[in-house]
Amino acid sequence: MPIELTWLGHASWQIRSGDHTILLDPFLNDNPSAKCKADDLNANYILVSHGHFDHVADAASIANRCDATVVAVYEIADWFAKQHNVANTIGMNTGGGIALPFGHVKMTNAIHSSQLPDGSYGGNPVGFLLTVAGKKLYFACDTALFGDMKLIGNAAIDVAILPIGDHFTMGPADSLEAINLLNPKHVVPTHYNTWPPIEQDEASWAASVEAQTSAKPIVPGVGEPFSV
Repeated sequence: MPIELTWLGHASWQIRSGDHTILLDPFLNDNPSAKCKADDLNANYILVSHGHFDHVADAASIANRCDATVVAVYEIADWFAKQHNVANTIGMNTGGGIALPFGHVKMTNAIHSSQLPDGSYGGNPVGFLLTVAGKKLYFACDTALFGDMKLIGNAAIDVAILPIGDHFTMGPADSLEAINLLNPKHVVPTHYNTWPPIEQDEASWAASVEAQTSAKPIVPGVGEPFSV
């Protein structure tokens, strides 16, 4: 069964497999690079990597409208339930995994910070290793380069989605190091070109991936789905 991935702009993603639609870090209404609004999307599950506004902004409204389940670290899941009346949440923590109707979700380490928009403690930031329709998808989410990416790569990753914006996350050079540690079949950039501080030349990045790694780069436009 093919999996359809769509970059929604910034670090927001839609994953579709069969009857399941999963959103990752939905930030749409105030996202200058997005081509749709929160009300345009439906979801069964919403994955939230950390507490920053540009990753949680539209999660509660979509979850409440769609009766979707929010999957996040415990502190963020608890915040959505108590502060935004999200009925269905699953709180997890780094290293934990859970089977869900669309596949399996494992939380991986991420080196970043995490504070919720109202100043609440957001727990530890995470990435996600998903097993969907027999494919391994790794969303590094907001992170610096770290050596244990090599251990994550032992999962035989089909697609790795890595930040390249620099300034707040790893940039293009460190992403190449990450790719060589992870050794995925395909790699996709994220968290770039939303605002001037994270502007990058994605074509130059893709050429460097081709030249310096064994992965095949995929550079989708915002709102343009691709299948894996």
